[in-house]
Amino acid sequence: MNGLALSRSFYETIGKPALEQQFPALMSRMAIGLAGEGSECLGFDDELSRDHDWGPAFCIWLEKEDYMQYGAQVQAVYDALPVEQTGYPARPYSPTSAGRVGCLCIQDWYRRYTGLEEGPVTLAQWRQIPEAFLATATNGAVFYDPLGHFSAVRERLQQFYPEDVRIKKMAARAAVMAQAGQYNFPRCVKRQDAVAAQLAKAEFTRAALSMLYLLERQYAPFYKWMFRGVKQMPKWKRTAVLLERLSTAQEEDALRLMEGICMNVAAELRRQRLTEQSGNFLLDLCPDLMAKIQDETLRKTHVMQE
Repeated sequence: MNGLALSRSFYETIGKPALEQQFPALMSRMAIGLAGEGSECLGFDDELSRDHDWGPAFCIWLEKEDYMQYGAQVQAVYDALPVEQTGYPARPYSPTSAGRVGCLCIQDWYRRYTGLEEGPVTLAQWRQIPEAFLATATNGAVFYDPLGHFSAVRERLQQFYPEDVRIKKMAARAAVMAQAGQYNFPRCVKRQDAVAAQLAKAEFTRAALSMLYLLERQYAPFYKWMFRGVKQMPKWKRTAVLLERLSTAQEEDALRLMEGICMNVAAELRRQRLTEQSGNFLLDLCPDLMAKIQDETLRKTHVMQE
């Protein structure tokens, strides 16, 4: 059983009856589920994940006023739940994992990942939030939310970036992919600067992974799960193979793989009608991308500035 399924089972068989008994009136104002930090919220957990911050657990999100009045009581009931009945050991506590599960305040939870109690509204606010934070705020599952406030914010975030912000980020990723992979990597190789070449390849890889998520209108998760997520995207299975080979490739093979990845990205940008350029040097595509941005202030920012 993966962590998300375990969480739902733990809530439905053990958590829900206890909460209904102890807080019959408050239940209608609770949101319950599992989301946030941790591989189990992405569905990526495995046996290795179980050595820390894993086990039967769920989140109880309350409105700020309810949290101030009842939060400690709800947490006490949650802490007393008999987790041994699930057949899995209790999730071990560690200071670094505080606030991941248990009783949480809705407004504080969204502020933790977006900096705002209701999430971003303006283009400037959207641009300031790291992609991985938005992935964290929208992953997992909500099991129960009769009031609907927690889910309303979540669903708005799940609609993805405003189009101007998405295009701006893609222009920045295209510029990095061209600069690091198509231009700087071969120059570093020619200078026999192996460390700089590895750094260029790493910069290219991270920008390429982010680009694929942006093209698919999905938030890129924490870096160690970015490639795992790309492997699950049907459209990018062949590109994922190129990225995996790139991780161990050297010199000419690496450059050939980078060019293949850039070719696939350029083709998708054309398919989405974001550029009319026929070439695959991604820096040449950036002016077309920038021209698609409707907001004048954002359109005039430097291509590399998100």
